[in-house]
Amino acid sequence: MGSQLQGKLNWLQRNLPEGLVVDASWLERHGVSRQLRRKYVMNGWLLTPARGVYSRPTPAQKAEALPWQQLVLSLNTLLNQPVAVGGRTALELQGLSHYVSPRGSREAHLYVNQRPARWVSHVPVDAKLVIHSASKLFKGGEIPPSNAKADGTVPDLLNDSLTQQPWGHWNLSLTMSTPERAILELLEEVPKRETFHQADVLMEGLRNLSPRRLHMLLVNCQSIKAKRLFFWFAERHNHAWLQKLDRSGIDLGKGKRMLLPGGKLDTKYNITIPEALDGSL
Repeated sequence: MGSQLQGKLNWLQRNLPEGLVVDASWLERHGVSRQLRRKYVMNGWLLTPARGVYSRPTPAQKAEALPWQQLVLSLNTLLNQPVAVGGRTALELQGLSHYVSPRGSREAHLYVNQRPARWVSHVPVDAKLVIHSASKLFKGGEIPPSNAKADGTVPDLLNDSLTQQPWGHWNLSLTMSTPERAILELLEEVPKRETFHQADVLMEGLRNLSPRRLHMLLVNCQSIKAKRLFFWFAERHNHAWLQKLDRSGIDLGKGKRMLLPGGKLDTKYNITIPEALDGSL
């Protein structure tokens, strides 16, 4: 084996964890030319899960979809593309979801600062990736790089509304929304992608939210709908933390919000809600 071939292969073994993915540009930047990539693929040292995408095979590699978490870890740690798991998916991973998506329609809700490269959607993963803009819902809500530190150089909103959860055997962690941020992300999706029933069941289980963190998020939340729904559901379940929540500086806007055609109007928050909350709404 040629020295260049072996040298770069050794480098890949040290710097590209098995099972994670990178694109051709990443390999080019690190001196792995198209010719070398072709040889590595021919010899089974690299796999191509999608055109222009590469990974090192794992010992038990199967010809099936990758866990979506591996794609997220790859984007965060190797490709410097900040991604956070949010909404219902973050609540599920933190054991706070009583609602399980029907098999065959599993979704992973991801929040990004900018739209990921086109190849990301072509990598076969075991869930449908639902991409959201991190800055649309919250002022200052952009996702920091994975190596950013909570040392004052990152805005407080980011330090306090994102958390880390170890995943896999790489000693790497997924960045995800705290429950306080995740429930607001989910409420923004009601009723188009999330139902009132799902939101109701999830909110019922959120008995230990931080009033301080909620206040900061609600002040910076740019969705009137999400904020009104949040208070409506919180009052419906009469959570203890609601009494400690400082409501100063939280803008609930003016006027009515027609969320559900044919629903009844809640006159306190001026939103239309279902006549009855059940699995069909």
